[in-house]
Amino acid sequence: MPNRLPMPPAEPLLNAPEFTVSELSQSLKRTVEDAFGHVRVRGEISGFRGAHSSGHCYFALKDESAKIEAVIWKGVHGRMRFKPQEGLEVIATGKLTTYPGSSKYQIVIEALEPAGIGALMALMEERKKKLAAEGLFDEARKQLLPWLPDVIGVVTSPTGAVIRDILHRLNDRFPRHVLVWPVKVQGEGSAEQVAAAIRGFNALPEGGRIPRPDVLIVARGGGSLEDLWSFNEEIVVRAAAES
Repeated sequence: MPNRLPMPPAEPLLNAPEFTVSELSQSLKRTVEDAFGHVRVRGEISGFRGAHSSGHCYFALKDESAKIEAVIWKGVHGRMRFKPQEGLEVIATGKLTTYPGSSKYQIVIEALEPAGIGALMALMEERKKKLAAEGLFDEARKQLLPWLPDVIGVVTSPTGAVIRDILHRLNDRFPRHVLVWPVKVQGEGSAEQVAAAIRGFNALPEGGRIPRPDVLIVARGGGSLEDLWSFNEEIVVRAAAES
């Protein structure tokens, strides 16, 4: 058989533009950010281990065949109604960008919401198991309600129908001295306000200028599971358990 001569090496594309690594990285960054802008991504939180010492949160969103790195900056995380948690299926809203230092792309999350009622129920069940394992729901911790409390503390919205209903029922059955600690009952910061009100009532000294309640009512009107979610937050459960 005749010998085959080796093929000459391919000529480099001398007319192709030449980039530095930094120039190419910045070009890719602009392309990704311009092409996508704000996006909504549904996926499961993976690799979340709590906020970094910097206050920022780093994790990934994944589905059955892919994942994307994600970050929530400290200021945004502090304002979030729903916090990231390992294994929670969420819908994240944010901006796609790249990180040239390691040739990665990521989503910078600006808002986070559970992906439907199923995700919320799964989160609530997981939270109940965690707190139950700590003994927060043990029967031994529960206190008997006073038969006829002299002072009733109410933690609720001062403008909602709930406080009117409570006062109406008390006036009908046995008028009592009622103290109202006004709070937001849904939305950003509401869980923190409810927990602070429970702890604030408990901190009142016995025999002080403001009478210390014998029993507390933490209440709000009806609504969707999302509307009621502040009352399922861990900070509220812990405040109630300490009361």
